[in-house]
Amino acid sequence: MEQTTVTDLHVADGEHEKEIEDQEEAQADIEIWKYVFGFTEMAIVKCAIDLGLANIIHTNGGSMSLIELASTLKCSPSSLYRVMRFLNHRRIFRQSRTSQGTLIYSQTPLSRRLLSHEENNMAAFILLESTPVMLSPWLGLSNRVLEKSGSAFDAANGEDVWSYSSKNVAHSKLINDAMACDARVVVPQIIKGCANLFDGVCSFVDVGGGDGTTSSMLVRSIPSIQGINFDFPHVVSNGVLCEGVQHVGGNMFDSVPKADVAFIMWVLHDWGDDECIQILKKCKEAISKDKGKVIIVEAVIEAEDTKDEFENARLLLDMVMLAHTTNGKERTLKEWSCLLNKAGFGHFNVHPIQAVQSVIEAFP
Repeated sequence: MEQTTVTDLHVADGEHEKEIEDQEEAQADIEIWKYVFGFTEMAIVKCAIDLGLANIIHTNGGSMSLIELASTLKCSPSSLYRVMRFLNHRRIFRQSRTSQGTLIYSQTPLSRRLLSHEENNMAAFILLESTPVMLSPWLGLSNRVLEKSGSAFDAANGEDVWSYSSKNVAHSKLINDAMACDARVVVPQIIKGCANLFDGVCSFVDVGGGDGTTSSMLVRSIPSIQGINFDFPHVVSNGVLCEGVQHVGGNMFDSVPKADVAFIMWVLHDWGDDECIQILKKCKEAISKDKGKVIIVEAVIEAEDTKDEFENARLLLDMVMLAHTTNGKERTLKEWSCLLNKAGFGHFNVHPIQAVQSVIEAFP
């Protein structure tokens, strides 16, 4: 009977480690190409939106041949095929063939996110992030990390994102449309995942509420409450009209309109800790003394070993904050706790929802 020696075990361990190293090297040869051509995916999806591919296929009953699609667009079937082949490989549209061999393209859950009429469409968000204004800061991100510039966005565009938007109507609209996109995805998840969030609440103020999409959705879902959509005057001047929602212009660093609850979604991550504390204190001053609270809808970065399916998006979003703001960032639970404590909130609850963001209830 053969005996296994210590030397044999060392050899086996060494061979196993070598096998793992070889696999990792082979995988690296494949994965590195994601970073060589990383922006290509965004560019092709933007192309699909610009061409209106999802809308055209939808109006044709949900499927269309390559020739029909090219004829509608009045473009070369050859170029269009290459784009559709790429999108099919990414599960944006599904490719099939008829018994006669005709290429057919149909919708998928991903392509439906590009439909202009769908509640969960994200087309406007993609169009915002793929503009030269938003892309150029990425090319100077290393200078931001080395603190050679205060903000990569400032360095690329000559001023911060808020100043730029206030002077450029088209870009301001892109931002509002993108935030409305997110609201249409997230607000239903808030209502679904936090059923008692607005119990006993008669009024709320949506701080930094953009065009009022969030306020409108909340009021329509909970007709017993009144909403104030609060943002810069040039933003609320184009606010959506909704019964039960009042648009108020102002600056959250100066004061916040009075209401039972202050609701603030995807605003605090744009700012550093000192600015966030200032905003939160203004929110605390605005809420009612008896049933007041601040509802924060923001990402909460988890531990490194998390299995949360949205964690990759949260980490990507943190890099967006690094590129597009001076001090903005996504925060961990510990960082949120420290921030809220310094702003004078006694305790808070965190409610995960089916979204990149979580709901944080902060009580004075």
